[in-house]
Amino acid sequence: MATDQKSKTVLTLVGVVLFMGAMAWASVPFYNWFCRVTGFAGTTGVAAGPSSDILERTIKIRFDGSKARDFPWEFKPMQTEMTLRIGEEGLAFYEAYNPTDHPVAGQASYNVYPYDAGGYFNKIECFCFTEQVLQPGERVVMPVSFFVDPEIVEDEDAKHASHITLSYTFYEIDLPEESQAALDPTTTDLNSVN
Repeated sequence: MATDQKSKTVLTLVGVVLFMGAMAWASVPFYNWFCRVTGFAGTTGVAAGPSSDILERTIKIRFDGSKARDFPWEFKPMQTEMTLRIGEEGLAFYEAYNPTDHPVAGQASYNVYPYDAGGYFNKIECFCFTEQVLQPGERVVMPVSFFVDPEIVEDEDAKHASHITLSYTFYEIDLPEESQAALDPTTTDLNSVN
């Protein structure tokens, strides 16, 4: 009977460890999804095109870049800040470099501070919309085009913001299947036979 109890305890502990590992693995993508759906933590909006209304009032946009621990890329904004009129389209650039000897895939999570302004910061195009794969030694410049929605001046909580910080954090993801296939010598040999 004691053996049955020990077996149940071991199985329960293994189940807890597996569950916690799965939650840790899924936490960044889940957090990204949650923030996009709810607007929590300064998540930005996405726009099909630039604003048709441009105000005279200006706002300063600051740029920040970081990476998850153990993520091998170098990643940074190419400018630290810019000043735009509210509603005016801005274009900023981030640089990424893979110093390793193998391809590395990454995905950027993002947020805006102050949080109240997040819903008014609209991205038109962004490298964060898709996963990025850098080959060994590859360096890329990645654009983000955006504007601050003029409706920010009507929001009691956000209208006093004089600056907005756009922050990205890159984390490693699995290589897409096509990149994995290109690395697999058996796949390459089969393709050359056909």
